[in-house]
Amino acid sequence: MAIVQKEKLTRDLTISFFIYSLPVVAIYLYFKLTGGAISESHLTLPPFLEFAQPVFANIRTWGLTVFMIVLGIIEFAAGLYDDEWTGEERKIDIVCFLAPKLLLPPVIAFFSLTALPYLLPNLANSLSWVPFWGGFFLIAIADDLTQYWYHRLHHQVPFLWRFHRTHHSAPYMGMAMASRQNFIYTVFFSQIYLTATLTYLGLGLPALFVLVIKSFITLGAHSSIPWDKPFYKYKVLHPIAWVLERLISTPATHHAHHADTSGDGVGHFKGNFGNMFFIWDVIFGTGLITRQYPKSFGTKSYKQEEWYAQFLWPIFKSKKEGSSLAEGVLALPLKPKAVAVEENPAPVLEQV
Repeated sequence: MAIVQKEKLTRDLTISFFIYSLPVVAIYLYFKLTGGAISESHLTLPPFLEFAQPVFANIRTWGLTVFMIVLGIIEFAAGLYDDEWTGEERKIDIVCFLAPKLLLPPVIAFFSLTALPYLLPNLANSLSWVPFWGGFFLIAIADDLTQYWYHRLHHQVPFLWRFHRTHHSAPYMGMAMASRQNFIYTVFFSQIYLTATLTYLGLGLPALFVLVIKSFITLGAHSSIPWDKPFYKYKVLHPIAWVLERLISTPATHHAHHADTSGDGVGHFKGNFGNMFFIWDVIFGTGLITRQYPKSFGTKSYKQEEWYAQFLWPIFKSKKEGSSLAEGVLALPLKPKAVAVEENPAPVLEQV
């Protein structure tokens, strides 16, 4: 079994490196076919997108926050949380929503303004010659494929799971829990630094567009509003649904990832790891598409741990008996009991 797992991991990593190289090869061929001409136009947006730059910039700075709040209000008004947003759940969601907005800006600023000039001297804007479309696909693939692996490993490596379990502890889906993460998972979000590096190298405009588009897709996938249902209901829309659900994350596929069980043929917390693009799950065989929604969410062994334990573990430990975030718990069981099976989703890499 361990050998099979290693072979699959090696195969998936090999495919990933090939995918990473695709936009680079495409950009290279573009310049070979155009005689290697580099003009100032490559430093700016295509004319048909110039009007969108200020719009995307405003969405990036404050629009996404407003969108989350408004959508959250709509969800509550529609009663989509079934009175589950109470007590510790409120504290966890609010802290996890506000804290990154205070924690991450100085971290990213230090990385971009101090660390990168030191690590990559004289390389600032060195990729500014790359056409917008090339930069867009370069960042979209690099950012989201890297997050796919970051996410997948946090489900498959027992130790890492405890830094991500906060996101899966919520017994509901919606804007309230979209930002719900342990602070270490957030601060070490791998693709954040990758995108910051590509921005430093001169791909700031493509990065802006990718970030905004990705944010809308991921927020929409977490929302309790099933915006994708009409595509499954009406036969004329089925071809669009077939492409859509394999290309990007939708509420149906991502809600399945947050289900509290995988025994009903709908829940799939052992896969559906894609964030913006679901196609990674299709390529690597970790996807499940049912066009159905789970009946319940979270983890069956959730102990409703204190907000500070979920957000700040391992600095602060839980006082709840039986919690994997409690004092003295060093590792998750490799063969958990049935009642705790969701506490350790897909532990397939512990032998690797």
